Amino acid sequence: MSFFAIVLALLIEQARPLARSNPIHEGLRAWALTARRNFDAGSKAHGWITWTLAVGAPTLAVLAVYWALLHFIGWPLALAWNVLVLYITLGFRQFSHHFTDIRDALEDGDVALARERLAEWKQVEVEQLPRSEIVRHVIEYSVIAAHRHVFGVLAWFAGLAMLGLGPSGAVLYRMAEFASRHWGPRAALPEHPPSATLVDVAARAWTVMDWLPARLTALCFAVVGSFEEAIEGWRFHAQRFPGDNDGVVLAATAGAISVRLGGVALRSRDHAGDAAFEAGGSLGDSDSTPGQEPQLGHLRSVVGLVWRSVVVWLLMLALLTLARLL
Repeated sequence: MSFFAIVLALLIEQARPLARSNPIHEGLRAWALTARRNFDAGSKAHGWITWTLAVGAPTLAVLAVYWALLHFIGWPLALAWNVLVLYITLGFRQFSHHFTDIRDALEDGDVALARERLAEWKQVEVEQLPRSEIVRHVIEYSVIAAHRHVFGVLAWFAGLAMLGLGPSGAVLYRMAEFASRHWGPRAALPEHPPSATLVDVAARAWTVMDWLPARLTALCFAVVGSFEEAIEGWRFHAQRFPGDNDGVVLAATAGAISVRLGGVALRSRDHAGDAAFEAGGSLGDSDSTPGQEPQLGHLRSVVGLVWRSVVVWLLMLALLTLARLL
């Protein structure tokens, strides 16, 4: 059931992508805001209570609906529920239009438009950013987005689905990512800022939940790309910055397609490259990965890397499904 749900959700999402502003996402944002306002009292215990309610309540609700459909109505509606939940939580089209717009602008030679699109995407200042740095940051942002919107969701969905928990893993992962971003230090909540304790709780929980998916993504990139260089970049980065999940993904990406990424961006946990923009300067080479200077052709390499990784995931899930049927 999991394999067919993923394939159907990806096909539907490609044909009719979910709008960025939609009632479901707005409802989840409102729920997270309500939980924080009512339970975030500043202590560590209240921080974990707030996080558990914000993340756990939607997860349990999705699981309850799945079990009800599966046990009282039948597996076809349970499959449809899986597809619907994955359609909301999984997909390239939730971020790929930004990548496409910037790539098209660069291919047309319009660097100013590319800077404008990048600034709109990540809400950063990029007035003096040269062409190679635009390509570098687009690669970094896009790879992290692909990991969080696709591969991380696949990992948690597949893992919990095999335990009979339906699509709850996809919701758990995406809500944890949302909490870390919405309550992070860069969150725009001037009227009702989260407490420092809640910010720390959300960041810690996200680091733990993303630890294994980040390394699965890095391994998949190594398999479908240049394996030795990707593993070497991963190992080198892990030694210098242990616990940096985003950096592991970026280091493996750099080795897989032989492109120079990194500097401040490679160490950023929340959004790759944001600190570099805030500093107003270019990234230092001392913390960059080995590889070629980022070029427009590397954007096509990233697209190929990501789609080959999707195929690997689907093949693995298909084999697991076949094994269970046999």
